[in-house]
Amino acid sequence: MSGAEEINFDGLVGPTHNYAGLSEGNLASARNANMTARPREAALQGIAKMRRLRALGLQQGVLPPHERPNITWLRSLGLTGTDGEIWAKAWKTEPTIARAALAASAMWAANAATISPSADCADGRLHATVANLQTMLHRILEAEQTERTLRRLMPDDARFAIHPALLPHDALSDEGAANHMRMAKDAGSPGVEIFVHGRKASETKAGFPARQTLEACQAIARLHGLDTANAVHARQAPEAIDAGAFHNDVVAVAHEQVLFHHENAFADKAALYAEIRAKAKGFEPVFVEVPRARVGLDDAVTSYLFNSQLVRLPGASSLTLIAPSEVRENNRTASYVAEMITQPNAAIGNVEYVEVRESMRNGGGPACLRLRIVMTPNERAAAAQGFFLTDALADNLEAWVRKHYREELAPDDLGDPTLVAETQSALDELSRILPLGADFYQFQRG
Repeated sequence: MSGAEEINFDGLVGPTHNYAGLSEGNLASARNANMTARPREAALQGIAKMRRLRALGLQQGVLPPHERPNITWLRSLGLTGTDGEIWAKAWKTEPTIARAALAASAMWAANAATISPSADCADGRLHATVANLQTMLHRILEAEQTERTLRRLMPDDARFAIHPALLPHDALSDEGAANHMRMAKDAGSPGVEIFVHGRKASETKAGFPARQTLEACQAIARLHGLDTANAVHARQAPEAIDAGAFHNDVVAVAHEQVLFHHENAFADKAALYAEIRAKAKGFEPVFVEVPRARVGLDDAVTSYLFNSQLVRLPGASSLTLIAPSEVRENNRTASYVAEMITQPNAAIGNVEYVEVRESMRNGGGPACLRLRIVMTPNERAAAAQGFFLTDALADNLEAWVRKHYREELAPDDLGDPTLVAETQSALDELSRILPLGADFYQFQRG
């Protein structure tokens, strides 16, 4: 489809960004649990990344934070009183529940949904299925608002099909685009969609949980109208999961013709390569494999080498890796990247380092922060324009963050009942900066 573009919609880091260590299998989250977080800096780092990609000539969008603490959910559990009183009670008497209600994990928009461009779908519409995120309590709370966000962003049912999250059950565990990749000649051409699962519904595994099931992937492919000619299902290597690759995007990332991955990312690499080659339409797949002898799984996970974004800058003959500064600070990953980009006819010929350290400390790199959506010109015109980043919107968002976000949130600060009013005031103002409306957040509806 002529003129189609991949647009990165980044999640805006929320006012309650904190380090609670809630995510089993996410080593950075566990390692930094109960540290003092810097919400203002985290949000400004995220906006700076968005600005940088836009300055490089790429299209960029923004998605709003979720309402946290989630007082409506706490009320549903029998807690009563004013919003501040409910929060104080929850923090004192139900700390596990309270920490889940406070999590700002929706900032990682790669887990929001799985997106299939209209070029791949049988009915010619762009399809999105909201992730149920049922493995973790603090994340299962996200689906309801994510669906509302996507419907505000893409309101035209003639062009967009927004599917609710799959039934939140162990058999249908779905973590969104973090376990989904796409390869194609270019953004608008029909592509090969690669769904990566950690287990089947009937299986269990020792060690860290496998958060994505084959059955969830197959259901999403059916909902999106994909057929066997453009959908591939691959199993993530158990050793990658146990090394801390809780999502596929910690060990693999794809863009256009290129799949960039760790040697130990997939259970059967040869079969995956063969199936992609057989289903590729109009392009020759390029596989850039990083050998474990050069970069071990531990270095891949701690640096988030593969949780980088792969993009094609306007007019560029090769792809650019948008990598976290931690890749540059790790001797092994820095050496590998420096060598990779200088190879003759390199598929990935450039690297841009970005600073998202606050997100990284909580277990999410540059790729975690964004949801990729390929839109044709007509689809972009039908979307709500206020979600697309401009210089003016970035300026407004930065001013909003500086006005409302705390500089620090220490563990002892998290139970402060005034935190509720602070975040509600911030989100109420945000609903006028982004095209959300006066009834978007639950607290706005009374």
